[in-house]
Amino acid sequence: MTKKVAIVGAGIVGATAAYQLSKKGIEVTVFDAGVGQATKAAAGIICPWLSQRRNKDWYQLVSHGAAYYPQLMDQLREDGVSELPYEQVGAYIFKHTEKQLAKVEEMAVERRVDAPMIGEVRALTPEDVARVIPGWSNPDGALYCSGGGRVDGELLVALLLEQAEKNGARVVREKVTLEAVDEEVRVRLGEEVQVFDAVVLSSGAWVKELIEPLGYYVDVRPQKGQLIELTLETTEDTSKWPVCMLHGEIDILPFPDGKILVGATHENTQGFDLVPDEELLNGMYEEACASLPSLKNAKRSGVRVGTRAYTSDFLPFFGEVPNTTNAFVASGLGSSGLTSGVWIGECLARMAAGEEVGFSVEKYTPQNYVRKV
Repeated sequence: MTKKVAIVGAGIVGATAAYQLSKKGIEVTVFDAGVGQATKAAAGIICPWLSQRRNKDWYQLVSHGAAYYPQLMDQLREDGVSELPYEQVGAYIFKHTEKQLAKVEEMAVERRVDAPMIGEVRALTPEDVARVIPGWSNPDGALYCSGGGRVDGELLVALLLEQAEKNGARVVREKVTLEAVDEEVRVRLGEEVQVFDAVVLSSGAWVKELIEPLGYYVDVRPQKGQLIELTLETTEDTSKWPVCMLHGEIDILPFPDGKILVGATHENTQGFDLVPDEELLNGMYEEACASLPSLKNAKRSGVRVGTRAYTSDFLPFFGEVPNTTNAFVASGLGSSGLTSGVWIGECLARMAAGEEVGFSVEKYTPQNYVRKV
């Protein structure tokens, strides 16, 4: 029976796993160095159904993640949390041509059969959008999806860890390494080696440096992501504005009290660098201002920089670490990590607790990405 679990890495996957395991009465210790976390620098749009990525396994995972959010919020609400970090405010996806919009609309209606959470789907003119977001000046038409939502990943992780601690979990803000005795993985903190019934490795792009010393090849690479925090002086209620996915990589996420997030970059050659790049940030800002000119008067209240994890085929993996008796791992979530991460964290919690997962995990097995050398 599982009594003690270590979680190394407290981004969205690790924090969700810690929360769920702590609710089961299991003794949980979370280790996190707190550097460069992808979750904190993620834009936070939860609307996977409009993606035109063709990988069905990826879509299966993110659609489960999106559907899991309301359940997770219900659990937090039952725990007494009143300010929830996730809300279904709807989403706009913008395309240059009516043909492109029609294609996305057809796909959304088709997917709604199996994903009713998609909700209402309809095409909008730029004028329709401007009636909801005053001053909107992007000439592209948009597809509206009422089921789309937004989440503040940083706040969600903080809440999950806070609730886990209330349930008895310990959070240790230190960097750790791993050791293996036979096929049992143990955690080293300074001079102390700690033994656990299960060890969950959820440190994103840092999983590679965590596991490789144990004699593994790990197919994970880092990608730098940056976003801008803006505060808009306005009398408008920005809390109900839908999230906006512009044509290209730029997203605009309105939050309450005039808070606007703009992001994010996808930089494949910067490794684990966490230094803000003003040229890229200004480029994103100018692009966002072209759609919403009132942002020119907004105050830049912050910049977030983090490191995402990708695999060579862009599919996340999670499950048992090959050739171990007690270790589980997840990585490679990429830019949709906030969407899939809550569900992956739930699945890993069930695995670590020795329970049935209730989800077909074979396609995401770590054996395709983590192997002994």
